[in-house]
Amino acid sequence: MEAGPKLDPEREQAILGATLELLAEVGYEALRLDAVAARAKASKATLYRHWPGKADLVVAAIKCFKDVDLTQIDDTGSLRGDLIATLKGVRELMSGPTGQIMSGLLVAVQKDAELAEAVRTSMLEDKDDVTQRMLERAVARNEVPADTDATLFTEVAPAMMFMRIFVYGDTVDDAYLDHLTDDILIPLMARRLSD
Repeated sequence: MEAGPKLDPEREQAILGATLELLAEVGYEALRLDAVAARAKASKATLYRHWPGKADLVVAAIKCFKDVDLTQIDDTGSLRGDLIATLKGVRELMSGPTGQIMSGLLVAVQKDAELAEAVRTSMLEDKDDVTQRMLERAVARNEVPADTDATLFTEVAPAMMFMRIFVYGDTVDDAYLDHLTDDILIPLMARRLSD
């Protein structure tokens, strides 16, 4: 992330906070580094010394201020419990400020290859690690086959929750998470890939 000398943590927080504020106000496409610098009372040179471009700065800001850290979800002792705990974290993330910003970035990701690559490499790597650890525990407990497709969780569940929250404007309550887990995810994950 940082190419120049280490930035004072308070300065870094001011810059990343200003980035998120402006991102929420104007969106990714209209976000300008000179506006971030002005709001954070920093120079553009400082921004470019620590973040090579706008995409890097935005990803750093989202990672720094994300509402929920999905990597901190503990082993509950069962696949169902792990899924529910993770989905509750995803729900909290989607329902908070980061979720609103992320939904706004969807259009920008389609138009900006640099942003798309930064999001894929920086923000989605945690998701894969969390899912892999969850599946390894479930395989060890004989809850799912060893060849279970991790994308069934990492793509299906967030997509369904995204549609419900951002497209339909509906809530994702505990009953919905139970339905998603018991009726969709566990049956899909329990099937062998060769079936």
